[in-house]
Amino acid sequence: MTDLPDGWTLWNDEHEGRRILAYRPDVFDGEEFPSECLPTIFVSNGSRANRPGASQISTETWHAVLFLEPQIEAVAEDFDSREAALDGAEDIARRFADGEVDYRDAYQLPREEYFEKLDELTGREP
Repeated sequence: MTDLPDGWTLWNDEHEGRRILAYRPDVFDGEEFPSECLPTIFVSNGSRANRPGASQISTETWHAVLFLEPQIEAVAEDFDSREAALDGAEDIARRFADGEVDYRDAYQLPREEYFEKLDELTGREP
């Protein structure tokens, strides 16, 4: 793993399995913003089918997914290997940290205060 972009932390890393990156856990700690608003990137080869327990079924495809909340995906990309997915996750983290991810599009009901904080942290212009 190369150096993660500013603000990103390795949260969990299973040998040859899932990896989770977290963005600014010092900010999204449940006080000012709910902890479920902690932006995270999940890398896994679990099924992405929309049914209970599907993620526990391994597939040949690896995924890197940026979640803004448990059910809010901002970026989802597929890869042929874990190594490629790890590189992809780092690229997603860099794009997010550089303000290149339009997280507003992921929401049906805007969270303006949350967006303003993400804008501030990433230097993104609304």
